[in-house]
Amino acid sequence: MNLNRYVRSTLLASTVCAVAALPTLAAEPTPAAAAAGEAAAPSAYVKPKITHGPYGALKFVIPLTTDDKAIQAQKLRNIANGLKAADEWQGRFTFKIVLYAKGVTLLKSPDEATAQKLDMLRSRGVQIEVCGNTLAEQNIDFHSLYHVTEADIVPSGFAEVAYLQAKEHYVVDPVN
Repeated sequence: MNLNRYVRSTLLASTVCAVAALPTLAAEPTPAAAAAGEAAAPSAYVKPKITHGPYGALKFVIPLTTDDKAIQAQKLRNIANGLKAADEWQGRFTFKIVLYAKGVTLLKSPDEATAQKLDMLRSRGVQIEVCGNTLAEQNIDFHSLYHVTEADIVPSGFAEVAYLQAKEHYVVDPVN
């Protein structure tokens, strides 16, 4: 038994040494090489092919409850990607973004890139709903929010997400 353990550990040690001695085969240049201007290896991207039927009509609700700008941007980007997929794969997607708690910060003086993304999504039919409870609790006048009208206010963002789910909207939180 001890001999077997010795042979295995010796083989393992020699294998590790042999692998460590191999030259590195890098598919992409090192950060230093990339900084020096060397070209990166071509992408291995392959256009996906779905093997099921067309997407068809789907309804989504996206709750947004964080003031983290990176997460907010990622959710908007995922919705835009969903719309693009719907265009490519015969889908008719309906999106509602429900902002409550800290998520309302998305519409407080958005930077130019965020405003453009919001305008593009709205032009594609994405609806943005804002929690009335949050507005009252945070003492926010909805007129101060980016392109929010009275028709965009819902009584409770939390309850609205549950209501839409009951009305056959898929609740998707693309960051979690």
